[in-house]
Amino acid sequence: MNVAVIGSGTMGNGIAHVFAQHGFAVSLIDINQPALDRALGTITKNLDRQVAKATLSEDDKTATLGRLRTFTSLAEGVANAQLVVEAATENVDLKLQIFRDLDQHAPAEAILASNTSSISITKIAAVTKRPAQVIGMHFMNPVPVMKLVEVIRGYATSDEVTQKVMDLSRQLGKTPTEVNDYPGFVANRILMPMINEAIITLHEGVAGVEEIDTVMKLGMAHPMGPLQLADFIGLDVCLAILRVLHEGLGNPKYAPCPLLVNMVTAGRLGVKSGEGFYQHTAGSKELVVAERLRK
Repeated sequence: MNVAVIGSGTMGNGIAHVFAQHGFAVSLIDINQPALDRALGTITKNLDRQVAKATLSEDDKTATLGRLRTFTSLAEGVANAQLVVEAATENVDLKLQIFRDLDQHAPAEAILASNTSSISITKIAAVTKRPAQVIGMHFMNPVPVMKLVEVIRGYATSDEVTQKVMDLSRQLGKTPTEVNDYPGFVANRILMPMINEAIITLHEGVAGVEEIDTVMKLGMAHPMGPLQLADFIGLDVCLAILRVLHEGLGNPKYAPCPLLVNMVTAGRLGVKSGEGFYQHTAGSKELVVAERLRK
C-alpha cells in the first residue's frame, strides 16, 4: 500500500517512520527540501536507537529507510497514494487549502486523513468532493512510541473508510479508538483544560512550576507534569487548541490563561524555542525552571 504523509515536522516524520517500518511505501512531502533532509536524519537516528535497544535489526532499519521517498511537490508525492495523512501545522486555513489540493491531485479512491488534534474533520471534508473518504488519524507524540491513534469520524465519513483506518492503525501496532467529530475530540478536550488550569494555578500564585508538576506526577501518577507536557507539545499548539475549543464550544472554561497568551506572544514556546515553563538545553535531560518563573 502506498502512503503519503504531508509535513515533515515532529509528527510527520514520526508517522512516516511508523508506516515505513511496518512495510508501507511512504512518500514524505514538504515544500522545504532542507526540512525533508532533517526529517530523514531524525528517522535514521530513531531507527538507530531501536537497533541499539535490539527492538529492530540492522536489516529492518535498512529496509525501512528504503521504503521512504521525499517530495517537494504535493502533486507528485500523492500521485499513487491510497492513503494520505496530513500532518501540517495546526492552522485551519492551511489545512483547508491542503485538502483542496489533495482532492485535486490524489487518486479518486484515496482516503484523505488529517492528524489534526482539534480542527473539525467535517469542516475539512467539506472542502473536498469526497467527504465520505475524509477522516481523522490523530497520532500521539512521539509517534514511534505512543500506542494510541484517535480515529475521528466526520459527519460524512463512511463506515468502510472508518473500518479501513482502524485496521491500518492496528497493522502499525497501534490501538485505534473511534471518536466523533466535536472540538478537541476526546484527548485534547480533556487534556487542554487540565494544562490550562495548571497555567492558571501558576499565574494566580497558588504554587510554582515544579510544585504543580510534582503534585500531578506523584499524586495522579502522570508520567510528566502538565507544565512540562505543555512545553513538550508546544505552547503555541496548546494555545491554538484552546482557541478551537473556546470558539467551537462557546464555554468560558476553555478560555486560555493570559499567561499562556503572553508566553506565546513573547516566543516562549517550550522545547522548540529552548524555553517555556522550563529551560531546554539540547542534550540535557535536567529539568530547570525558566528563570522568569522561578520563585
